[in-house]
Amino acid sequence: MAANHYVTVIDFVDQGSSIYIQVEVFDAKKDQHFREEVRFLDDLLYGELVHPSKSPLSEPCRLMMVEYLRKHFGR
Repeated sequence: MAANHYVTVIDFVDQGSSIYIQVEVFDAKKDQHFREEVRFLDDLLYGELVHPSKSPLSEPCRLMMVEYLRKHFGR
């Protein structure tokens, strides 16, 4: 099992107040890769990967991903 979670931004499209982001996430706790789209609408981040009750990610990985994306895109 890997020691750290990680996030890779595969691609994104910035459309003003919206940013559509294709991400790949490795969840070290689950030892799995996930690849999905998330999106910012203004400062709100949407998508199944970031949703607290719908995300397949472990909670530490989900929180790390949200923090990383907010910092990376300045939102």
